[in-house]
Amino acid sequence: MEKIAFITGANRGIGFETAKKLGESGIKVILGCRDVVKGEKAVEELLSNGLEVEFIQYDAFDLEAPKKVYTYINDKYGKLDILINNAGVLLTGNLFVSNSSTVSDKDIKDTFQTNLFSVISLTQKLLPLIKKSEAGRIVNVSTILSSLTLHSAKDSPIAPAKEYAYNASKTALNAFTIHLALELKDTNIKVNSGHPGWVKTDLGGPNAPMDVKDSFKTSLRLATLESDGPSGGLFHENDIIPW
Repeated sequence: MEKIAFITGANRGIGFETAKKLGESGIKVILGCRDVVKGEKAVEELLSNGLEVEFIQYDAFDLEAPKKVYTYINDKYGKLDILINNAGVLLTGNLFVSNSSTVSDKDIKDTFQTNLFSVISLTQKLLPLIKKSEAGRIVNVSTILSSLTLHSAKDSPIAPAKEYAYNASKTALNAFTIHLALELKDTNIKVNSGHPGWVKTDLGGPNAPMDVKDSFKTSLRLATLESDGPSGGLFHENDIIPW
């Protein structure tokens, strides 16, 4: 039976590359994008490569968006095999600041809306469809900057990166991953957080060491885990990252 995947923030960057690789593996991919023009352009490019892809508008600030996505997938396919919560924002545009004492309420609220609250709402709405899959997979795209263990470690490798709203939203996203994975431990669904790497994207910046074309690896692995694969962890490719 054909597998169906839905990826948010899929018109560019990590989401686009992940959609491309899933499509190349024979999975039908639905791209969720806020901008209709950019979403349709991304689909056009993937279709030209012979991949089975579709587009549906998805805006993390639209409270009706989860319902719209559910209706579209349910009416057309009746199930969902893979959900990749990839959309994310860094509103300050700079990971390498320490702004806990100055970050605005608006930046915190808007960051959490995209990086956490919308993820929870969408996942909860789509969960009945994922439960119909023989091997449901939920991937929450997180970051190594979510690790409280590493942030608090002496001589931490991520010490300079203290942008509060972004980091805290991803730490909270990890908590959702853990709780949901435990709740679903007796099902065929696996839930994991993934750190794609420090990637040359609008969010990661031009100095990031990983090219965007290599950024799909963690999400692809977690989306296609075998039945004996892990659930409830934070991973970068095959490596475990401490919470």
